[in-house]
Amino acid sequence: MTSKLQRIGRFLSRMVMPNISAFIAWGIITTLFNPDGWFPSTAMNMLVVPLMIYALPSLVAYAGGQHIYGHKGGIIAVVGTMGVIIGTQTPMFVGAMIMGPISAYLLKRVDGMLKRHTPIGFEMLMSNFTAGVLGTIMIILGYVMIGPIIGHLNALFKLGVDFAVSRSLLFLAAIFIEPGKVLFLNNAINHGILTPLGLQQSLAKGDAIFFLLETNPGPGIGILAAYWVNGRGSAKLTAPGALIIHALGGIHEIYFPYVMMYPVLFVSVIIGGLVGDFIFQLFDSGLVAMASPGSLLAILALAPKNKLFGILLGIIGSSVASFLSAGLLIARRESWEMPDHDEMAFETDIFKGYQGNYEIAKIVFACDAGMGSSAMGASLLQKMLRASGVNVLIENVSLDDIPEDASAIITFNDLLPCARQAVPGALYIGIKDFLDRAYYEALIDALLKRCHFKEVTMNHQVPDQILMKSNIILDKASVSKEEAIRYAGQLLVESGYVEANYIEGMLAREEKFTTFIGNGVAIPHGENAVKDSIIASGIVVVQYPNGIDFGSGNIAKLVIGIAGKGNEHLQILSNVAEAIEEDELLNQMLRTKNPDTIYDIFAAEGMLAQ
Repeated sequence: MTSKLQRIGRFLSRMVMPNISAFIAWGIITTLFNPDGWFPSTAMNMLVVPLMIYALPSLVAYAGGQHIYGHKGGIIAVVGTMGVIIGTQTPMFVGAMIMGPISAYLLKRVDGMLKRHTPIGFEMLMSNFTAGVLGTIMIILGYVMIGPIIGHLNALFKLGVDFAVSRSLLFLAAIFIEPGKVLFLNNAINHGILTPLGLQQSLAKGDAIFFLLETNPGPGIGILAAYWVNGRGSAKLTAPGALIIHALGGIHEIYFPYVMMYPVLFVSVIIGGLVGDFIFQLFDSGLVAMASPGSLLAILALAPKNKLFGILLGIIGSSVASFLSAGLLIARRESWEMPDHDEMAFETDIFKGYQGNYEIAKIVFACDAGMGSSAMGASLLQKMLRASGVNVLIENVSLDDIPEDASAIITFNDLLPCARQAVPGALYIGIKDFLDRAYYEALIDALLKRCHFKEVTMNHQVPDQILMKSNIILDKASVSKEEAIRYAGQLLVESGYVEANYIEGMLAREEKFTTFIGNGVAIPHGENAVKDSIIASGIVVVQYPNGIDFGSGNIAKLVIGIAGKGNEHLQILSNVAEAIEEDELLNQMLRTKNPDTIYDIFAAEGMLAQ
C-alpha cells in the first residue's frame, strides 16, 4: 500500500515540482505588493489573480501532459485544462492535475492507433490535425461538464476543511502528515494535497496555513538535536551536520533514517507537528506560497511581514516539543549506534542470483524527487570511489527517471519496491542514510570484490575515428526524448569522446532549441558551456524504427549524437547534413539492419578519420 501511495504521490508531485520556481515567483509578488505586503502596490498586485487562475494551473497541466506524452502531450493538456479553468473561474489546480494527464493519455492512444494507417508523407499533417480535433473536444468537455463537476467537488471538500479550521482542529492533521513524511510520502502530501488547498486559501485571504503543515522543519530539528545531545557514537557524530542540511537546505529526508532506526520516535515527530501546527493555527499563521524545499530560509522569504512572529514561534515550539520527547526516549535506549554494515551481508543481498563478476558502467542514486538526498549520496559515493581508484559514472535521478542503462541503483529501503520495476537485471541496493560513510565503505568493499567497473573516460587512448562501428546502434526501442539524448551522450562518454558532464550540456541545449532537423533525424549536441569537456570529435548513430517524439509532432527515427572539438563542430554538422540530404541514402539508414550500411555512407562523406 505504501509503495502504491508513493507511486501516485510521485506522479502528482511531478506536475508541481517542475514549476516550483513559478510558484515562488507568484509568492514573492504576493508578499511584496499585496495591501499588507512590504511594498503595497495596487497596480502590481493585479498580477496575482491572473497568475493564479490561468498561468499556474496551465503550467501544472503542461507538466502532467509532458510526463505522459512529451511536448505534444503538454500542449493538449493545457488546451483541455483551459476548458476547466474558464468553466469555473476558480483556481483549478485539482482540475489541471486531472484534465492535463487525461488529455495527454487520450492523444497518445489515438496517435498510436492512427500511426500504422497514416500514409508516408502525411505524418505531420495527421499528427497536428488529430491533436487539434481532440483538443477541441477536450476543451469543450472541460468547459461544459468536467469543470463544473470538479468545482462542486472542490466546494464539498472546502466545507470539510472549513469545518476543521473553524473548530481549531486542523492541527490534528499532524497525526497523519508527520509519519507520512518519514515514510517518504512527503512530496505526495505537500504537492498533491496541501498545495492545491493552500493556493485556494492564499488567493482568498493572502496566505495559507496549508503551506506550513508539511514544510515545517521543526519536528526534524528536534529529532536531530536530541541525537546530538543525548545520542552516542555515529548517530551523535552525524546529527549536527544533518541538522544544518535539514534546517537550512530544506532536505527533510535526511532526518527520516534517525526516526526509522528507533521507530518509537514517530511519537516525537507527531508531538512536534501537533505543537507547531497548533501555534500556527493560534496565531493565524501562513505563507503566501509553497516553500520548496522546506528550509528556514525559504519559509521566511515567503512569510507575510505581519505573520513572521507566529511562524517563528510555531517552528521553535515544534522543535522544542520534538527535542524534549525524543531526548527522553533516546536517553533510555541501550545503543545509539547506526547498525553495523557487513560486507558478507551485502554480497548475499545484492548479488543474489548473480554468478561471477558483474560489470558496472553506471551507478544511479534515486530518491523521490531526484534532487536533495540523492544528490548528496551520489557526491559522497563518487568521492569515496575515486579515493579507491574507481572513476565510474554516477548520477542522481528521481524514481520515475531511472535510466534503462543503469547498472546499479541505490535508493532508500522504503523506496526499493518502486525502484525495482525500472531496470530488470540491475543491482538494487537499499540504504537507510545517504550520508552514512560506514555503509559506503562496506558497500565499496563488496563491489570491488565482485564487480568490474567500466571507467567514465578512456584517458589512456583518444579515439582515432570520428565514427566507430560500435557506436552505430540499430533497432532500438522507443524511449523519451531525454532518455534518447542521454543514451547518445553516454555512448560518446564511453567511447572517450567527451567527459560525463557533456550529457547535461546536451540536455540543456535541447531545452533551449530543438535539435530535430527534419526528415526523421535529430542531432543532439552540447551547448557552448560544456565545450571544454570534449576530448575528441566524434559522433554516434542510434536508430529508432518506431521514432522518438522531439515535440511539435516531430518524430526522429535517427538520433545522431555529436561532439565537435575546437572548430570542428560546424564541419561535422555540415557533413551530417550532406549524408542525409539524399532521400535514398536516408531511407537506407532509417531501415537498415546492418551497421555497415550507415558506416559506409558516413565514410563516403569523409567522416571517419580524426
